[in-house]
Amino acid sequence: MTDETEIPREPTQLYLISPLDVGGAFPERLERALDAGEVAAFQFRVKDRDQHEAARLAEPLQRICADRQVAFIVNDSISLAKRLGADGVHIGQEDGTVEEARQALGREAQIGVTCHDSRHLAMEAGEAGADYVAFGAFFPTATKVTKHVAGLDLLEWWQAIFEIPCVAIGGVTPANCGDLVRAGADFLAVSGAVWQGDEVAAVQAFHRALAEAQG
Repeated sequence: MTDETEIPREPTQLYLISPLDVGGAFPERLERALDAGEVAAFQFRVKDRDQHEAARLAEPLQRICADRQVAFIVNDSISLAKRLGADGVHIGQEDGTVEEARQALGREAQIGVTCHDSRHLAMEAGEAGADYVAFGAFFPTATKVTKHVAGLDLLEWWQAIFEIPCVAIGGVTPANCGDLVRAGADFLAVSGAVWQGDEVAAVQAFHRALAEAQG
């Protein structure tokens, strides 16, 4: 008789990504968002800033995350992640390698890799020691230019074979996230759906949608 017992999946969690403008009142908005419902991680994503300015902007946000035990992940820059003592880094295909990130940040760092719609890139990242892989975009998004479109079958395939968590990104909203959850996304990476409106209402709406999708 075969043992068909499966290890139950952990519930899908939220992974917030910052808007490009994190100055002004954004720290207060981040506090409200993180207090509105459980969030696993926050990704600091700014562009066209020198590292000194980026570090200045990151400091209050990193403290807000630390106070709430939310992982603070730096987008793209291994060197900035090291300077900040961040919990991890998320790298694209041209931002350095998993090995370089691990060497710079240490064994405990969370290292994520953008894998677009590619099974090959995801397997390479996993073999290199990434802590998670990110697939997308699953839906149209205004946050960044969409060059790759991923399907639900990618999440189902990854979940069936690999233990490394996968992140679904790209146009994710409370209205469309249910299929991603059911297909096997361990984390939902969300930005515009939260920051382009009332962040408290958005986080609460995501949690209602997650609860419904996970029964």
